[in-house]
Amino acid sequence: MNKSPLRIGIVGSGFAANFHYASYSRQGTRVSVEGCYSPTEEKRKKFASEKGIRAFNTFDEMLEHVDVVDICAPGNVHELYAVEAANAGKHAIVEKPFTGYYGPENAPDNWRGDKFPKITMFEKAVESASKIVSSAEKNNITLCYAENWVYAPAVKKEAEILRASKGQILWIIGEESHSGSHSPAYGIWKKSGGGSIVGKGCHPLTAALYLKQLEGIIQNGNAIRPKSVSARTHSITQNPKFRDAGFLRSDYYDVEDFCQMHIVFEDSFVADIFSNEIVMGGVHNYLEVFANNHRMRCNINPVDACTLYNPKDELLKDVYLTEKLGTKQGWSFPSPDEDWMTGYPQEIDDFLSAIENHREPECGKSLGLDTVSVMYGAYLSAERKGQEVELP
Repeated sequence: MNKSPLRIGIVGSGFAANFHYASYSRQGTRVSVEGCYSPTEEKRKKFASEKGIRAFNTFDEMLEHVDVVDICAPGNVHELYAVEAANAGKHAIVEKPFTGYYGPENAPDNWRGDKFPKITMFEKAVESASKIVSSAEKNNITLCYAENWVYAPAVKKEAEILRASKGQILWIIGEESHSGSHSPAYGIWKKSGGGSIVGKGCHPLTAALYLKQLEGIIQNGNAIRPKSVSARTHSITQNPKFRDAGFLRSDYYDVEDFCQMHIVFEDSFVADIFSNEIVMGGVHNYLEVFANNHRMRCNINPVDACTLYNPKDELLKDVYLTEKLGTKQGWSFPSPDEDWMTGYPQEIDDFLSAIENHREPECGKSLGLDTVSVMYGAYLSAERKGQEVELP
């Protein structure tokens, strides 16, 4: 007997909504995207028209017609929609960042996150993440945290090697960097919840947390979780000595554009995570694992499955090569299938399977909660000039 397809409702109509929809399109008859909701009527109608789905006028209206709510809206509304979905008995997929701190209620337009006490941010962000997790547990729904790095083929291969070798991870180093986000909301703490830590560092961070969790489960059935974090942040492009040559984004209002985080786990082994907005030539995404019996470098972007030389930019003006490339002239590394290489279809496949089979997804509530805890613990540490912060 064939199961009815899972009915999906997407919250949002921008960048994340587009690539989530593309991933659903790869899932066949097991899923049906019923429609979308976005508070901006023009945007939701445009997105719905392009995808051939329904544009719901309200979030509550969409809830009546779906089994799963996929939250691709800005992070400052993730808690709102995730909790409402759970209370309505709907499964929830939450894009990154899982949640965060976006300023006090009714904060004035000139409120600055970089000047605000980080202990309050830390406490409130963890509280927000805990509310999302508690609402999911209370209502017995599946909560999925959409961190694609966990599902990237290179990281999944390391997970396979970890299972086979039963290795002990001693050190992980990872990075996501590029020349600056394309989002107009990025750079304003009230809209983005932070800078490089939240916008980019979350990716290698969650992948590192995932592998340490997996290591503990393989060894004795208990996940190894983060114990403390120390960090430094900088605003490189706001430095009065910075010379703007026009190739890097530099219009940040109150967020950092460079960060480094040092995480100590419960087993006293470590990870170092870097992210920044000062790297040209495309996205710089990798994770390297140093274990007691193997070493694995996970290149996520760029990869050299394809190597291209193009003498003139305009020859390939209508051809997509890879994210944030900057120029198509000269040598480059086009991704043959960027969505697959970065784990998006695999992520959605696991989420649907978890919902169908009433199990935890590989990237679920514990990783969402731990990622938020580490990120905002890092902001508190940076405020204290790198002092180590114990995590809850």
